[in-house]
Amino acid sequence: MEKNKLKQKQGRKHIDYESIASSSKFKKLISTKKKFIVSGTIFFLVFYFALPVLTSYTTVLNKKAFGDISWAWVFAFLQFIMTWVLCTIYVKKAASFDKLADEVISENINKGEVGA
Repeated sequence: MEKNKLKQKQGRKHIDYESIASSSKFKKLISTKKKFIVSGTIFFLVFYFALPVLTSYTTVLNKKAFGDISWAWVFAFLQFIMTWVLCTIYVKKAASFDKLADEVISENINKGEVGA
């Protein structure tokens, strides 16, 4: 309790995290972020584990794609591309999540919900 009083005296603001966490914008942000991360993770894991499963239990990827290069090598190369693409998508999406988080914080500051 005395730490809060000390912070007030120093001109710092105390953020009421409980009111922010209960706001509808924050809940929407968390829900949107969760949907994106879960779907991206599922896609990544399915794509990643498809190569060892397909090469171990089937002969689908053993066929030649280009000259002596089989589809297994093409699929393996595509995993590197997929990783970079997912990383790029995540960085861009994270920027939009940051904007939404800033809106939640600024909305609570404007409502007077920030401050002790």
